[in-house]
Amino acid sequence: MPCLSSTDNNLFRIHTMTAYLGIGTNLGTDKAANLRQAVSLLNEQAGRVLACSSFIETEPWGFQSANTFLNAVVAIDTPHSPHALLRITQAIERSMGRTHKTVDAHYTDRIIDIDILLYGHEVIRDADLTIPHPLIMQREFVYRPLFEIAPEAEHLLRTI
Repeated sequence: MPCLSSTDNNLFRIHTMTAYLGIGTNLGTDKAANLRQAVSLLNEQAGRVLACSSFIETEPWGFQSANTFLNAVVAIDTPHSPHALLRITQAIERSMGRTHKTVDAHYTDRIIDIDILLYGHEVIRDADLTIPHPLIMQREFVYRPLFEIAPEAEHLLRTI
C-alpha cells in the first residue's frame, strides 16, 4: 500500500520564485570568466539559471578606478527565501575572493558583485535587504541587461 495517494503528490512540490540578479566584476585577467564562474555557482547553489543577459562593459559607477566593469543580469528559479538567497550570493562572492562589501556607498574594485534586483513581485525593505534593488533605474549597466531578459520588468518597476 503506497504512503500517499495520487492526489497527495503536490506535497512534494517545492515552491520556487523567479529572481533577477545583477552580477559584475572589474578585477582579474578574464572578467568574462569571472561572470561565467558566478553564473555556474549560482546555478549550483542558488537555483536553476533560466536566462543570462549579454555581458556589457561599463565604466565604474560611484567611484574612480582604472578598471572597467563587465556586467550582466541572470534570472534564476530559486527555492530559497530572499534572505537565504542573499546569504548564498554573499557566500559565492566570498568563495570567489571578494573580501569587502560596499558600506555606506563607498565602492571599491571587486572580483565579483552579486545583487538581488527582483524577487518575484515582492517588496522588501529591512536592515539587510531592499527589493527591488533601489538603484536599478539609476544604473544603465543594471537596467539594460535586466530589460534584455525581462522586458516586463520595466512596467513592474514603474508600478512599485
